[in-house]
Amino acid sequence: MAEYKAPLRDMRFVMYDVFNVAEQWSQWPAVSEMVDTETADAILEEAAKLASRTIAPLNRSGDEEACSWDNGNVSTPAGYKEAYKTFAEGGWSGLGGNPAYGGMGMPKVLAAQFDEMACSASLAFILYPSLGAGASLAIDAHASEALKETYLPKMYSGEWSGTMCLTEPHAGTDLGIIRTKAEDNGDGSYDITGTKIFITGGEHDLTDNIIHLVLAKLPDAPKGPKGISLFLVPKFMVNEDGSLGERNGAACGSIEHKMGINGSATCVMNFDNAKGYLVGEVNKGLNAMFTMMNYERVFVGIQGLGSSEMSYQTALEYAKDRIQGRSATGAKNKEKAADPLMVHGDIRRMLLNMKALNEGGRAFSTYVAKQLDIAKYSKDDQEQKKAEALVALLTPVVKAFLTDAGLESCVAGQQVLGGHGYIREWGQEQLVRDVRITQIYEGTNGIQALDLLGRKIAMSGGTYLETFLSEIRSSTSADDEFADQLLSAVDKLEELTHKLMNQAKDDPNLINAACVDYLNAFSYVAYGWMWSLMSKKAAEKLAAGTEEREWMQAKQITARYYFKRLLPRFESAALAALSGTEELYALDDELF
Repeated sequence: MAEYKAPLRDMRFVMYDVFNVAEQWSQWPAVSEMVDTETADAILEEAAKLASRTIAPLNRSGDEEACSWDNGNVSTPAGYKEAYKTFAEGGWSGLGGNPAYGGMGMPKVLAAQFDEMACSASLAFILYPSLGAGASLAIDAHASEALKETYLPKMYSGEWSGTMCLTEPHAGTDLGIIRTKAEDNGDGSYDITGTKIFITGGEHDLTDNIIHLVLAKLPDAPKGPKGISLFLVPKFMVNEDGSLGERNGAACGSIEHKMGINGSATCVMNFDNAKGYLVGEVNKGLNAMFTMMNYERVFVGIQGLGSSEMSYQTALEYAKDRIQGRSATGAKNKEKAADPLMVHGDIRRMLLNMKALNEGGRAFSTYVAKQLDIAKYSKDDQEQKKAEALVALLTPVVKAFLTDAGLESCVAGQQVLGGHGYIREWGQEQLVRDVRITQIYEGTNGIQALDLLGRKIAMSGGTYLETFLSEIRSSTSADDEFADQLLSAVDKLEELTHKLMNQAKDDPNLINAACVDYLNAFSYVAYGWMWSLMSKKAAEKLAAGTEEREWMQAKQITARYYFKRLLPRFESAALAALSGTEELYALDDELF
């Protein structure tokens, strides 16, 4: 596998040039006090070093050794403890955390770049601290002041980690039928009893304590999702002086043996009268948990991006070095027995697909991260509400499309290497195995597509979509190189949406049947906008006489490739979405 090199130049281009985040930071006192471009650049540089030197070397060895379980105790692979200590001591666990409790208070736009680097280095490793960061978000937003003061400083320091405990053996997406119960002890605590499965980092040996956020129901709770409450359940009880007390009734019954991310412990967690504390309001647990889940879903999308970036770097290095066959236009390296793989059109197609999807995905995830920051920090109510609407609309797109594109790109990277991509030595087969989970957890991509079309578009009457399309139209000038193609695609997406909404009035199966194709159509248009913005900024830089002429020209060439070779995928996705449900339901179950 290639040695990971963080794409810092592209990250800075997207952050500072395309989306001008530094100017926004300066307008928000809560952010400007913490970060400017100089500080952000220093953080990016240190993050790149951490990813390449500390985390990445553990990726293959962690996969091969995997986690082990012994009588409730979980051991992580060799080197994880030392790497986690370095990670925590660097303050990375609290990068986006509330400064009032010891966090660094960095904006999500910056944290998103760090997330990508860490995911490129080792997806399995970064899952441990990332779940803690997500749990901290929910605690900070919804827990009592006493719980915040007790738990957040230790979680931000990395001394304690966190989890989210939703799924049960019989209840995955349908959380309304969970059976985990909570009994009020009358003293501010609750006894939590039940079993949760697929809990990332539910048990491990990296931190002194693990803070579980557990969904459960009180005896008199309403049926369905409206009866779910959220509870903070520590592995070890915390004494009044902050020291750790007795072991709580939360234990790991086993760990899963998985296709990938083998260095990450995926646990069955048994809660047996475990003492917990209410987070937020009774029966409003999903509201509190979604604070964490929305950020986590953006993070999962970035997991797909990080994996595909690593695959691209490996495939590119291999294609430049490996000699096979001759160029169709004549030998390029006459002194050698063959030419590099780079001379072959199909190899270049795969590499350019990866490059276009990766850089488009980086821009898109950064754009959504920017909206999260606006929603959190802006003092302009109208601007804040607009950002919230965009986040609601685009979160399922980030989660689903970046991970779908991540698998596509990792498979392409494996294909570039041919037989060498199928063996462990080059690391491509592990990337394919690891990235696969990103399409499944935090809500499968089919569920994300249903959320996009069924809830965010249909239930909003199309207002969220109109906000997004207006943003594209208002930012596109007639003299932009791709204006005609982009605006035509926007019009077609709007027309597609109206047609589907009309079909859905007479066909209750339509939205579920069309949603995945619709999400794909939507995503290719969204990426087209990203590439139009990047190409436009590159053109401005070139006109101003930038010294990075070749780098900016590469942006423009890749944008042209995207519009010629990838945006046309919109058409087939739209046709499939509009195909109706007759054939889908015409076949009896017994005939499948």
